[in-house]
Amino acid sequence: MSDTDKIYDRLDKLLARIESILPPQHVSSDLGTSIAFRWRKFAHTGYIQAIAHPHNIVLDALHGIDEQKRQIDQNTLQFVSGYPANNVLLTGARGTGKSSLIKALLNKYASKGLRLIEVEKQHLIDLHDIVEQVCRRPERFILYCDDLSFETDEPGYKALKVVLDGSIAMASDNVLVYATSNRRHLMPESMRDNLDSRHIDGEIHPSETIEEKISLSERFGLWLSFYPFDQTQYLEIVHYWLAFYGVQDITPHIREEALRWALGRGSRSGRVAWQFARDWAGKCKLKHG
Repeated sequence: MSDTDKIYDRLDKLLARIESILPPQHVSSDLGTSIAFRWRKFAHTGYIQAIAHPHNIVLDALHGIDEQKRQIDQNTLQFVSGYPANNVLLTGARGTGKSSLIKALLNKYASKGLRLIEVEKQHLIDLHDIVEQVCRRPERFILYCDDLSFETDEPGYKALKVVLDGSIAMASDNVLVYATSNRRHLMPESMRDNLDSRHIDGEIHPSETIEEKISLSERFGLWLSFYPFDQTQYLEIVHYWLAFYGVQDITPHIREEALRWALGRGSRSGRVAWQFARDWAGKCKLKHG
């Protein structure tokens, strides 16, 4: 091999290594190709990536949360109809349908132009960039933040506050933020925070720390709280999912097994009911298949 060939060979290897750390060529999705997307980061480049197979859950599959469904459905209908609507914070017990509710709304209103962009917590600092990419689009976009919570001084906390309410720029009327969390105020609260509160003229004045922690959740115009299901609600959800998987009748034995399944997991949530139904229906199909 000549010296020139050696140089070319080394250059090829160098280019291959450089290409391996560069962002993908298609860094911008065609927003008309899907109804659901996620914000991705590669090195320092962010881009909207289409989700090929969005979750196809429907509102009728969600039980025990009728009032929460009614409120967020009304808010979303206003949004896709071009009328004023609020950012939404869904908080409460795990496995009660908070995330599934948002996905079901996407499926209901996708035909009316609703689109969803999932944004992970560490990427919240890019919210302005995301809004800039979609603000002139005809569709209506929900920026979806799942299982959201912050520790003190995380950069995404202030970025979200600014996008919700506090930027010098006017909020885009085709973008809302829907977030789920197990924490009502999205940040850990400690006894020390309350020690700094003051009692003046018969009124309690919360400490600045408490005010700061509350200020983010207050920027969501609609708060929806989700609570643990009781036994009756849990069994109703089990019945729905068993029927979905082809098991029509809940016998006393199935009921007992469903309750034992919940007891073993320490929760009677919708997620636990769905997991039991999948397990039971799979065993039945395997046994009779």
